[in-house]
Amino acid sequence: MTFSLLIRDEASGTLAGAAATGSLCVGGWVLRGRLGAGMSASQGAAPSTFWGDSALDLMATGAGAGTALQAVTEPDPNRDWRQLALLDPRGGTAAHSGSANSPVCTHRTGPGRVASGNLLAGEATLERLMATYETAPGTIAARLIAALAAAQAEGGDRRGLKSAALLVLHPDAPPLTLRVDLAEDPVSSLASLHAAASGGDYARWTRAVPVASDPYRADAAIIRADGDDPGTD
Repeated sequence: MTFSLLIRDEASGTLAGAAATGSLCVGGWVLRGRLGAGMSASQGAAPSTFWGDSALDLMATGAGAGTALQAVTEPDPNRDWRQLALLDPRGGTAAHSGSANSPVCTHRTGPGRVASGNLLAGEATLERLMATYETAPGTIAARLIAALAAAQAEGGDRRGLKSAALLVLHPDAPPLTLRVDLAEDPVSSLASLHAAASGGDYARWTRAVPVASDPYRADAAIIRADGDDPGTD
């Protein structure tokens, strides 16, 4: 049904994740993230958005990914229908792949990295997902999009893809949350959306809005130069 990758960039402290699926609206269902809390990817045959949000709440209080995973999965009698990947703010990872999910259902973890997927064409999908992120050129966002494309080329979701999403968090930048909820080629559409959001008036305007490290920011020079706010309608 879905494959996802969550990462913490050691050099910059960026938290980021990307996901794609053969169903609709993967960004709304799967990806969650908060600075100071970490990232979660909640997926599977009966995905629980409550799992993803609850895990972030726990990690925000200092719980590690493994502790948070156990706390949210163990009380759920239907956990075998679900899958959850967690990345805590320090780069710790943990994952659960319920046995009732359609095979291939599995996950991979590494330092500051966690990949998970179900209804995959094969286990090589996640290997390709993680390896491509490590070797792809460009920004973190561009590397994640390249990783999604490579994973699908490896077989990915056996049904093909309908939606894809990206979430990038850094204290000195606004959250970058991009979603393609339904498209014939959602990863290509996500790449086009990212290119549009990364340049021109929109990208310049984002340098004037509040961010975690400066929650009251409003750069008058940028705002006046842009005239009408290009970020909202």
